[in-house]
Amino acid sequence: MVVLVTGANGQLGQSLQFIAEKYSQIDFVFCDSKALDITQKTGIESVFNKIKPDFCINTAAYTAVDKAETETEKAEAINATGVKNLAEVCKEFKTQLIHVSTDFVFDGTKKTPYTEEDIPNPKSVYGQTKLDGEKAVQAVLEDYFIIRTSWVYSQFGANFMKTMLRLGAERDSLSVVNDQIGTPTNAVDLAEALVQIVVFVSQHPTHKVSGIYNFSNEGSCSWFDFAQKIFENNTINIDLQPIPTSSYPTPAQRPKYSVLDKTKIKLVFGIAIKGWEESLSNCF
Repeated sequence: MVVLVTGANGQLGQSLQFIAEKYSQIDFVFCDSKALDITQKTGIESVFNKIKPDFCINTAAYTAVDKAETETEKAEAINATGVKNLAEVCKEFKTQLIHVSTDFVFDGTKKTPYTEEDIPNPKSVYGQTKLDGEKAVQAVLEDYFIIRTSWVYSQFGANFMKTMLRLGAERDSLSVVNDQIGTPTNAVDLAEALVQIVVFVSQHPTHKVSGIYNFSNEGSCSWFDFAQKIFENNTINIDLQPIPTSSYPTPAQRPKYSVLDKTKIKLVFGIAIKGWEESLSNCF
């Protein structure tokens, strides 16, 4: 079984590389943006023609949330047009697409975890381009997997955890927002879930299980709580102060609440999900 992974140099792509050797039954092909630029359809076709993938896990994305407010065309080209290109080529080659999306498709006005049936209403350019990508997949393919996730971190790439560790080493005090609530997601756990979906689908070809799924670690917290746990795990002594979002304005509006309900992915695929605090400890 051949599984193509796009965006191989991103933190999720690197997390998939980290776990790949555990799955000897899968022939993983990892492509970064130089090897496979999803904004160039002919290039995608060329790669697919060579390797004939059974599955494609798309981790390629424009993820600079604040920059997207001014780099709208670039974000749209990767997150929407690029995803449409990939979906069309997957259809052409009868490849099963697993596409990774985000909690930013929601406006954050709910007070209970978002399910897959909740209506998206993004408040940022990034969120809108990711929703446009989801819609492109749904328009092109009958069978697809869209996996929405949140607050992704890992030992790879650039992310909140690594930023906190850097600032913790540089500063004596730090202020972090405490009124945005969500769930940190260890990218390695997300990578494992994506591969478990591949394995399940390949073993149950007649099961109709395609659609949208949520995945994050279990539980919820604020960015302040998340930072506090990062420092605790690394015995970093720092004066950490909670502040409201209004004291830390950013170009892009973040959802105030974006906890994801994981009932569906657990029931359908039997995926066991760790709590965010346990998973954070594992990361270290």
